[in-house]
Amino acid sequence: MQGSLQFRLAGALVACACPLGAGTAAAQGSYSPYDESAATALARYVRTLASDPSDFQSLIGAGKAALELGDAQAAAGFFARADDANPHSPLPQAGMGAVSVANGDPQGALPYFQRAQQLGAPVTDFACDRGLAYDLLGQQARAQADYRIALGGRDSDEARRRLALSLAISGDRNSALQMLAPLAARGDSGVPRIRAFVFALTGDSNAAMNAINAAMPGSWARLAPFVQRLPSLSAGQRAAAVNLGIFPDNGDAAYAAAPAPPKVDRLADLDALLRVGPAQQSSPPPAIRPPARPVQVAYARPTASAPPYQPKIWLQLASGSDDSALSNQFQRLKSKNPDLFDGLRPYIARTAGGARLLVGPFRGRSDAEILADDFASVGIQASNFTNSQADRIAPLAAE
Repeated sequence: MQGSLQFRLAGALVACACPLGAGTAAAQGSYSPYDESAATALARYVRTLASDPSDFQSLIGAGKAALELGDAQAAAGFFARADDANPHSPLPQAGMGAVSVANGDPQGALPYFQRAQQLGAPVTDFACDRGLAYDLLGQQARAQADYRIALGGRDSDEARRRLALSLAISGDRNSALQMLAPLAARGDSGVPRIRAFVFALTGDSNAAMNAINAAMPGSWARLAPFVQRLPSLSAGQRAAAVNLGIFPDNGDAAYAAAPAPPKVDRLADLDALLRVGPAQQSSPPPAIRPPARPVQVAYARPTASAPPYQPKIWLQLASGSDDSALSNQFQRLKSKNPDLFDGLRPYIARTAGGARLLVGPFRGRSDAEILADDFASVGIQASNFTNSQADRIAPLAAE
């Protein structure tokens, strides 16, 4: 195979061509207190946000629903706004951790989970997603410990699925199959697919292909290369392949999609919607549809695409609508505390809520907190800010 050859696993071992984890990075079934689909929940939350853009519970619910639908970019924007609305809640931090995991960035996810715990979140609330982060890092023992914690929470079914895969990655096929037994007894539709992965992960390609053909007759030829190569990958690569559909070639991991549909900046549409107050609305907000699922192709050469959006962590020093006033304010702060501001470059973020004076970005939440504490020691109040894809950030012109 030459170059980065991509293919999305037939997640579709049962129904449609999507990887096992494409829509499960968020807590399963936790996006809504109602008995409704993620798409319906997202539309309902967006209608609420059209009237009250800072409604915290709706922002959290919308973020979880968007993540459930496989739209990590939109989820990141909702969680970032939720953090602005209530920076003392652990929920946005746990949500951003889940976004990072869904984007294949387990190292970046861990500080979010740590911060969520510091803010009082029970470990059961994010253990399922943190477990996947550890799996992607090749730390299966820690992953399995987290999944077992999550078995006692609202994400128990998804934790059980991920635990079965993790046990298989560790080579324990019998325990992996036993872990699936309660789900199989309830007729869980994902069990045949996961059983096939368990066989593939433990090197039994014949059993894996039999399981695949039982669920999807005639699919052997398309999936044989994946199944046969899976055991040769590192533990972290195997976890990425079966959970997120990321399959490496020549050492480079790539989202296995064939060929991917153009990405739609749905968050920008939501920004436009949220800028319209309830008095101006004469029709219901647009329906939010889940992203289209790519069609399975065994081997497809990738097309050029923009790198996945990654939210960044900043500290906000002020807000307003006049760039020159924000520039003057930064100069006043810097003149009073030259040592503290040495090397800091100011930025202006233009968001739906106006302009923000920022410094950063930071590698992690802890770095931002250290500087925020230093600012507080000289009487400067700085707040956390995580940008959405729709925000436009540029260096302050006066600098």
